[in-house]
Amino acid sequence: MNLFGVMGLSGTALKAERIRAEIVASNMANAETTRTASGGPYQRKHVVFAAAPEQASTFRNALIGQSASSLGVAANSGTGVEVTAVVNDPGAPVRRYDPGHPDADKNGYVNFPDIDPMTEMVDMMGAARSYQLNASAVQASKNMLQSSIDLLK
Repeated sequence: MNLFGVMGLSGTALKAERIRAEIVASNMANAETTRTASGGPYQRKHVVFAAAPEQASTFRNALIGQSASSLGVAANSGTGVEVTAVVNDPGAPVRRYDPGHPDADKNGYVNFPDIDPMTEMVDMMGAARSYQLNASAVQASKNMLQSSIDLLK
């Protein structure tokens, strides 16, 4: 794989991890939401990743002024990652006794989302670390390309 392919792969991972971080932030923000527009408490969401074909690099083609096929490189020579779905957690809500809450049932219990802040923080740290690693890979690829250009001078 060439350096442009590495940047393409890291680019797909950066996008997927950004979406993952947004979903985790949404989960944390709605940890106490007992009533949604669809009725009932907020449901925790999960991101589903899958391998995806790498998009053809128009940047690479514009940079070198040739099509990938004329160079003997397949346009979709690698795979990337994409978010294929955002699914709701099937877990049951947590029932807490709070008779003063506006959403309490006749027995005084309220259904809260089954969201553990510690789990969400670990997920957020994982997304942030993965994002940082992929950003570092893009930077390293850029540095290698710049070094190659400097050799030609």
